[in-house]
Amino acid sequence: DSGVGKTSFFYQYTDGIFNHRFISTVGIDFREKRVIYRSAHNGSIGRSHRIKLQLWDTAGQERFRSLTTAFFRGAMGFLILFDLTNEKSFLNIRDWLEQLRTHSFYQNPEIVLCGNKADLYDRKVITSERARKEAEKYGFPYFETSAATGHNVAKAIETLLDMVMTRMQNSFEALSNDEENQFDPTQSNSENGIKLSGWGKFQQSSTSSTNDYHNYFISDYLPNRCNDC
Repeated sequence: DSGVGKTSFFYQYTDGIFNHRFISTVGIDFREKRVIYRSAHNGSIGRSHRIKLQLWDTAGQERFRSLTTAFFRGAMGFLILFDLTNEKSFLNIRDWLEQLRTHSFYQNPEIVLCGNKADLYDRKVITSERARKEAEKYGFPYFETSAATGHNVAKAIETLLDMVMTRMQNSFEALSNDEENQFDPTQSNSENGIKLSGWGKFQQSSTSSTNDYHNYFISDYLPNRCNDC
């Protein structure tokens, strides 16, 4: 929904800043950050990889719905944010899920649920227990986050990144029994992207590599070998 803090959430993650002024996103906004990814797809500690994340912030207003839902196609994962001080934004989680299932290429994309504005303790109307039960009902990880203080912002994004990396690796392993032909998204010569949209969506793209950064972002398509991911 509009006003839940999606833009502030991403600015906190990429720049470590918080703007107290509310500026409604018009259509789509975009942020980018390079990070060090250390986790292996099986949960163990793997070799460090430098990753470039592209973060897509979609407007929550109804008048932009046709534009924002177009960005859901091909996405492997989403961050869904609601406002802990706003009952309506919490109730609308189900509506947004229906939009994802209607427009997403994947039947079951990776999703992390975030209850934002956790720093506004005296204004909370959604309890932690209620939010956790909602997340458990759908099988989502849940974090209470604060774009103002940065609480759990990075952790939520890193959790979604782990989920997407795991899904990518498992999917590619299932496509081939030949280890030499197995695709490792963190070791490929191509730039493989994960896009976080806030929302937050992830998908993979393929372009020629220009440096040793592995490009993780969500784009509008997947390579042919990942059509069944």
